[in-house]
Amino acid sequence: MPYLAAFAPPHWTVLHIDEVARPVDFGLQADLVAITFHTPSAPHVYAMADRFRQRGIPVVLGGPHVTLLPDEAQAHADVIFVGEAESHWPQFLRDFDARRHSHRYCSTEPPSLEHAPMSRKDLFHRRDHTGGVLFATRGCPHRCDFCTLAVMYQSRVRQRRVDAVAKEYSSFPGKVIILWDDNIASDMEYAKTLFRALTPHRKWWSSQASIHAAQDDEFLELAANSGCKQLFVGLESISQSSVNEVRKRFNRVSDYGRAIERIHSHGIAVQVGIVFGFDNDGPAIFGETLDFLEAAGVQNATFNILTPFPGTRLYQRLEEEGRILTRDWSKYNGRADVVFRPKQMSPEELLAGYEYADRRFYSWRSVCKRLSRSPVGLSWALPLNLAYGFASSITSIASFSTPSAAASLRT
Repeated sequence: MPYLAAFAPPHWTVLHIDEVARPVDFGLQADLVAITFHTPSAPHVYAMADRFRQRGIPVVLGGPHVTLLPDEAQAHADVIFVGEAESHWPQFLRDFDARRHSHRYCSTEPPSLEHAPMSRKDLFHRRDHTGGVLFATRGCPHRCDFCTLAVMYQSRVRQRRVDAVAKEYSSFPGKVIILWDDNIASDMEYAKTLFRALTPHRKWWSSQASIHAAQDDEFLELAANSGCKQLFVGLESISQSSVNEVRKRFNRVSDYGRAIERIHSHGIAVQVGIVFGFDNDGPAIFGETLDFLEAAGVQNATFNILTPFPGTRLYQRLEEEGRILTRDWSKYNGRADVVFRPKQMSPEELLAGYEYADRRFYSWRSVCKRLSRSPVGLSWALPLNLAYGFASSITSIASFSTPSAAASLRT
C-alpha cells in the first residue's frame, strides 16, 4: 500500500493502516477506503468493507484474492481491481476525482515496471528487524500447480530499472533490507547487474529465489558481495514424486544437499519453504523431512500445509475429485487448517504432522544441531530461529496472512 500511495495526486491525503501494527478505526472520516488482502483474510475484509460502505464511504478492493475471485469480491465493494494495479490505479484516482469511475478495472496485460515510483516511506509502520522493504522484479516464469503467482502474474517476469532500485535501496536508513521479489533468480543477468549496483551501499539483504540460484557461482558470489545474508528457496518437498506432481520438476531432490552446500559456501544462509500434504506424501514424510533439513544445516524453514487456493490448477483438480472440504476462506491459511482430503493420511494426521515438524525444527535441540553443522550467518540466523520458535508456539491461534488497509482522504 505505501507503494500504491505513491501514485496518489498531490492534493490527496493518504492514511495507511497496517493491521499488523494497529487496528482499523471504523470511525475514520474518509472519502475512499482501499483494502488489499489474501484469501484467508477474505471474510474479515468483506465484513470490514461492509461496515465502511454502510457509512456511505466507497470501498475499493484489490490484491490476490480479488484477482482469483472477482465476482465474489464485487459484492462487497464499489470498485475492484483485477490483476496488477499499476495499469489502471492512477486513472482510477483521476476518475474518482471527476466522479466518473468504473466499478471494475482489469489488467489484461502485466504492466511494465520501468517507471515504478518509490514507496512512501512515511507510510511504513512496522517495527520489526528490517530497515526497509522494496522490490526489483515481479513474477516467476514457472507454473507450479499450487502457486497463485502463475494466475496473478501470468508467469510473466518484469523488472524495474536497476538504477531506480539501487536509489531506493540506498534511501532506507536501516542496514537490513528485504527484496520482496517472487524470484530474484528469474533473470540471472539482470540479478547480477543489480547486485553490482547494490554493493557500494554496504547493507544486508535477503530475498526469495528458485533453486536455480544455487547453480550459478557468479550469481552467488555477486549476491554475497552485495550483502546477501539469506535466500529463501522453495524446495517444497524432499519427495521427487511430490514436486513432479505439482509441475515443479526442475526441483531435483537428489541435488538439494549440494545446492544448500553451494549457497552456504558463499556465506549465505538458507531458508527453505516446505509444503506437506501432496498426494505422494505419507505419514513418514514429516520425520524424513526434518532429518534431511537438520543434516543439511538449514538455517531457517517455513512450513505450510498444502492449500488449494481458488483459481489454481490444484484447486480445479481437487474440486473435480470431490476432495475440497470447505470454502470457508478463513481456513485457507496453510497453518491451522486442512481444507482438502489428503490421499495417504487423514486431515487430522496432516495437521498433526505439520505441527510436529514446526515444533521440532524450532526446538533448541534442532537449532543447535542445524546451526552447528553450518555456522553461516549466525548473526542473521540465530535471531530468526528465536523469533520463529516463539511464533510457532502461538500459530494455533494465528493466521499466516493479515490484510492491510489504506484509507485515502481527499482534500
